[in-house]
Amino acid sequence: MIVIDAASPVPPFEQLRAQLARQIQDRTLAVGARLPTIRHLAADLGLAVNTVGRAYRELEEAGLIETRGRAGSFVSAAGEEGRERARRAAAAYVAVIASVGIDAGEAIRIVQAALTAGSVAPASP
Repeated sequence: MIVIDAASPVPPFEQLRAQLARQIQDRTLAVGARLPTIRHLAADLGLAVNTVGRAYRELEEAGLIETRGRAGSFVSAAGEEGRERARRAAAAYVAVIASVGIDAGEAIRIVQAALTAGSVAPASP
């Protein structure tokens, strides 16, 4: 279930992108699941087609979904690869903070600040 809050300062495409990404990551949407067409979802949510299209493009760029031409958009197996990359990046981060003497509380605050600022860079494979 997707809910768009028109009063939110977060743009609708980002609300949609974040909710779909969360459903993919928590496996509410399984690998291989077919997503609604852009036009259908736009109509259901009362959004512009371009708004939904942007959310889908960003999810595809992140490797969470794949578009198969006229067959539609599907949850990608690459999302699992992304989760594994995130685990490896987290382990590398733990090694860095330990080597520079940062405690766990501060390390978590650093990550939270980065996530809030939206400055999370893609990890190297």
